[in-house]
Amino acid sequence: MELSVDRLTKHYGSKIAVDCVSAVLKPGVYGLLGENGAGKTTLMRMICSILEATSGEVLFDGRNVIEMGAEYRDLLGYLPQDFGYYPNYTATEFLRYMSVLKGVPRKKAAKRSEELLEITGLEHVASKKIKTFSGGMKQRLGIAQALLNRPKILILDEPTAGLDPKERVRFRNLIADYAGDRIVLLSTHIVSDIEAIADHVFIMKKGGFVTQGTVPELVEQAQGKVWELEVVPAEVHKWEKKATISNLRHEDGHVVLRIVSDEKPSPQAVACPAALEDLYLYYFPVKETAG
Repeated sequence: MELSVDRLTKHYGSKIAVDCVSAVLKPGVYGLLGENGAGKTTLMRMICSILEATSGEVLFDGRNVIEMGAEYRDLLGYLPQDFGYYPNYTATEFLRYMSVLKGVPRKKAAKRSEELLEITGLEHVASKKIKTFSGGMKQRLGIAQALLNRPKILILDEPTAGLDPKERVRFRNLIADYAGDRIVLLSTHIVSDIEAIADHVFIMKKGGFVTQGTVPELVEQAQGKVWELEVVPAEVHKWEKKATISNLRHEDGHVVLRIVSDEKPSPQAVACPAALEDLYLYYFPVKETAG
């Protein structure tokens, strides 16, 4: 099984949202990291054939997915960033309704809905109306509906938004288990979620991939670019203005800054091991994002 993205491009007038992106996905978990506006959602919508590409194509086992039509959609599970739901439906009613739309046989739909409510930790609110749910509960229901038809290709746009740490761990375990013989692509800007479960990571910026690889490969790219520097509290603001600081901690009246920089930021700075978040901040500096 192989999903290929071949020179996929999307223009909105003079704006390029996705710029000639290519990738090959096989069974496993793929992470798509990038800040808001990087083009992640546009790319995922084109992969799902919801949005028409300006140029390029998406292929499933060598076949154009647009030409496959309903056959391709039957293979898909999709959680958009803001998924639609009916507030007066109960969780069970909603999943059974979505099962009909996805072509799941009625007898199987009831059992599958019950199973997914349990998997996502919603079995105790199965008969409650969705309008009474918290944001995290609605998000878990969205994940459940994406899994209804046991899709071979699962596309998740910001799936852990609104989930508390315990819920995020449950989600990561669910996806890691589900992806054995399936393709899972999830986008987020929460680096730890990607770091925990992704087999391969794409970092997307301004419509294109700036780098990609396994988590260890990407962390290796950041080695030699991470430093620790001890400063007095009064100097912190100055360093925040001129450097990318990924973390700071207080120690014995001083502040230890973790700085991401190509060059040694100060003669007193000490090199330290990198993490994936450091590479993310290397490509998306805080001062750049703030501007």
